[in-house]
Amino acid sequence: MKKLIIILAAIAMVGAFTATSMAAEWNFYGSSRFATFRTDNSVGPADAQADDQDTQWAQAVNSRIGANVKLNDQIGGRFEMSESFGKRILYGTYNWGGGEVLIGQTYTPSTSFYSNSVYGADGDLLGIGQFYTGRRNMIQLKMAGFKLALIQPNIVKKFFKEDETIDTVTDDIDENIPKIEGSYKFKGDNFFLDVYAGYQTYTIDTPGKDYDVDSYVVGGGGGVDFGPGFARAGVHYGTNLGNYGNSGFLGPHNSAGATETLLSAPYGGAGYNSVKDEIVDNDGFGYLAVLGFKASDMFVLEAGYGYEEYSPDFEGYDNTNATQYYVNCTINIAPGVFIVPEFGKVEYEGNDVDLGDFTYWGAKWQINF
Repeated sequence: MKKLIIILAAIAMVGAFTATSMAAEWNFYGSSRFATFRTDNSVGPADAQADDQDTQWAQAVNSRIGANVKLNDQIGGRFEMSESFGKRILYGTYNWGGGEVLIGQTYTPSTSFYSNSVYGADGDLLGIGQFYTGRRNMIQLKMAGFKLALIQPNIVKKFFKEDETIDTVTDDIDENIPKIEGSYKFKGDNFFLDVYAGYQTYTIDTPGKDYDVDSYVVGGGGGVDFGPGFARAGVHYGTNLGNYGNSGFLGPHNSAGATETLLSAPYGGAGYNSVKDEIVDNDGFGYLAVLGFKASDMFVLEAGYGYEEYSPDFEGYDNTNATQYYVNCTINIAPGVFIVPEFGKVEYEGNDVDLGDFTYWGAKWQINF
């Protein structure tokens, strides 16, 4: 009898879930993206620069499949999976008329995409001019163009030192409060403006001493459309942006079609002065500019430039920086089907030392369904 009750309860639960799912509106979508690029890589110090030419021929890691879901006028949600079926986005929303609350994983309030650079799985100058922290776990409130989110902190356990080596923390990390981030977007008939700011803090708890690692960012940007032309620009500034979660510098692709970051989070995050036994702040700054022209419904031309630099507060140290520029053309073949040939170059410099560059050319192929 007990087993029968359990079976009937399970059937009732499945039936209730099925009925709820059938009542909701599920709008599925997908995007298959393929990268065909050739790279010429000479990245590294002058006395040990790489000399490597390679071809990338792979499905891009930002291919996806997902759905927008609407249960009723108040409750909805979205999920999105990567090409390897890892979680990209998963959240639910509740709209009470005057605003909306979101819980789950999605893009943070500071996220904007001004560039359409396609190399590096739609690199979009992310980490080289475009501030970007990706999709994070959060609770977000949205009202009339404003967004305010409490976000899972981004923890970095590696620290850049005064001798240009890396230290790795093995001690306990105390996350006392969530990351706080807000933004405001204003949109007119042919222009838009964005502003955003964020703050994060956590503590490294060692047996003899606690070290606070604080980081913040402020930034903004906008764009304007003028006839068939358009322009986009953005700028950001902050401290310890690598700890905050800013995307790393773009680097040559790996065999999986993703990009490797030549200069990882320690170079953009807080440093450690081993002589004074203290955390050293690292100022970050970046900007980008994009110009485009819609020649016809079939052809859209675009050129862009991005710059990012990090300046740790070590005596005698200048900065680490990267520059990217590109030109491309979106060729629309059919609705949802297009090819984007692109040529570009990325250059690196660290403490007034040339760290080489890499050049790429090829195309992204995409079909949305």
